[in-house]
Amino acid sequence: MKNSEILELSTEELVARAGEEKANLTKLKFAHAVSAIENPLRITKVRKDIARINTELTKRKAAAASE
Repeated sequence: MKNSEILELSTEELVARAGEEKANLTKLKFAHAVSAIENPLRITKVRKDIARINTELTKRKAAAASE
């Protein structure tokens, strides 16, 4: 997920997307622990996506608090 895509989403959509990505990360980690997944770099990509989403949520909360 690109930053431009994240910026287009509403706050509610970001919260929902963060939950989905966290669930996806848990599934990927479990699948990788049981047997090696085809592309383990997907785990890193999902972690970075979660971080990007959380960063945008933090920015929006700070902007709302300063108003």
